[in-house]
Amino acid sequence: MRLGAHVSASGGLDKAIDRAAGIGAEAAQIFVSSPRMWRFRRPPEGEVVRFKEKAKAQDVGPVFIHGSYLINLGGGEDLLAKSVDVLSKSMQAAGTIGAAGVIFHGGAHKGAGFEGMLRQAVTAMQEVLSASPEGVWLIVENSAGMGSHIGSSFAEVGRLIGEVGSPSVKVCLDTQHSMASGYDLANEDGLARAMDEFESEIGLSNLVAVHANDSKVEFGSGVDRHENIGEGHLGIAGFETIMGHEAFRNVPFILEVPGFDKNGPDKENMDILKDIRARLEIPA
Repeated sequence: MRLGAHVSASGGLDKAIDRAAGIGAEAAQIFVSSPRMWRFRRPPEGEVVRFKEKAKAQDVGPVFIHGSYLINLGGGEDLLAKSVDVLSKSMQAAGTIGAAGVIFHGGAHKGAGFEGMLRQAVTAMQEVLSASPEGVWLIVENSAGMGSHIGSSFAEVGRLIGEVGSPSVKVCLDTQHSMASGYDLANEDGLARAMDEFESEIGLSNLVAVHANDSKVEFGSGVDRHENIGEGHLGIAGFETIMGHEAFRNVPFILEVPGFDKNGPDKENMDILKDIRARLEIPA
């Protein structure tokens, strides 16, 4: 179980590896371009070389790219075309830097309903995959269930990847989003039910990453609000339960927390996860 964090690539991709290693992260997630702009910045060759060298030297991996926040597979024609374009470029960048894949949010169906947007989203993902390099995963992240968001249930996520029909499509489970959308991961019975449903609807073999976030809001709230590990409604005990479940034994955990100093994932959050892993005697 590798423990990592989302880190900034400001100043160059290789700086992300420095920041990850600086807080004791063993894996990393980054933005390769601004997540709030459609214009995509392709990583320069020099940055790519330094990034790969540092990742190998400091043993940081796997690395994931997080896709743009603007992506919406349930949007109108223009928005959908932009989403496919930026997601395709992110997948190409992942291949270039040696990242495992691109984690992305599906967006919202804007009242059309999941069934109403399903074929559009499937076709868009297939188009992205056709423009992507071999060996790079397109990774769907479950949503918190707010409004008309796509993929708030494991059934929706499973239906989506099943319809796409590619072994390159995988899943990232966000602990806070799961809690908010009605999966009670904080206790053994609730977690067992959730992972049974995950296996039935998606398949645990498709789980390739966990976003490790405590929840600022209560179970079933439908709201996306991350909290530092141990300071939210999941709590230390909740993460002990989650990390102790066999389904997560070989899956990397990636912090996306606000940080105790409000500057993002930090060493304190990382040390909390490492302490839990050690107490549970889980191999690193």
